[in-house]
Amino acid sequence: MIRELRGPVLWAGELCKEYGGGAGLVRAVDRASFAVSVGESVAIVGPSGYGKSTLLYLLGGLERPTAGTVRLAGRQLDGMTEGELARLRRRALGFVFQASHLVEELSAQENVELPVLLAGASSRRARQRARELLTQVGLADRAGHLPSALSGGESQRAAIARALVNEPAVVLADEPTGNLDTATGAEVLRLFGQLHAAGQTLVVVTHDERIAAMSDRVIFMRDGRFVDQSTLAGRAGPELGAISGLDL
Repeated sequence: MIRELRGPVLWAGELCKEYGGGAGLVRAVDRASFAVSVGESVAIVGPSGYGKSTLLYLLGGLERPTAGTVRLAGRQLDGMTEGELARLRRRALGFVFQASHLVEELSAQENVELPVLLAGASSRRARQRARELLTQVGLADRAGHLPSALSGGESQRAAIARALVNEPAVVLADEPTGNLDTATGAEVLRLFGQLHAAGQTLVVVTHDERIAAMSDRVIFMRDGRFVDQSTLAGRAGPELGAISGLDL
């Protein structure tokens, strides 16, 4: 069981990601090292274009590092085949992106069922889990609707349900409120607060100071490097900019 895991559920050591070469070399992530404990909520903040999303993709095995190591739920990602990585992601990770990335031809219910079916569960189990999660995110009455019939907030809530459906060890979220207006973003923010309170491990790349303020730990990133880490849970959003010295 994940909650019985000894040590951090997610760990990165001297993680680097480079693109290009010679004069065109770009180091998107530069020797990033950190650990995330079971049940911890971590926000990664900083200016746009400074490696935050790339770091998230490395942590989730969506991209391979140039150097360094990632361990997820006790498994080292180095050397895994693409098939092994895909299986580990289905079992241990949930992803939430800035755009919901729902499959347009499938209903909300079918979108949430899909990861369960891909993990090898029965259609009955997939339906049951999808209904549970859609109820949890307040979309039980919208389960049969296609993404085109859902509002932006509803689509993002469906994406959160999909991310949770296989009971992941860690949820990785990349700007989950970035495409939403203030009121709709507050709905998603409330969901993340509920997940945190329930003990879900979260790593969130965000410009939303409300998400950063409710996290257990905030990591400030610039030029691919961690420049500061602070425990800021419960502080008001404007304080973040003052503490970090960054333009959030």
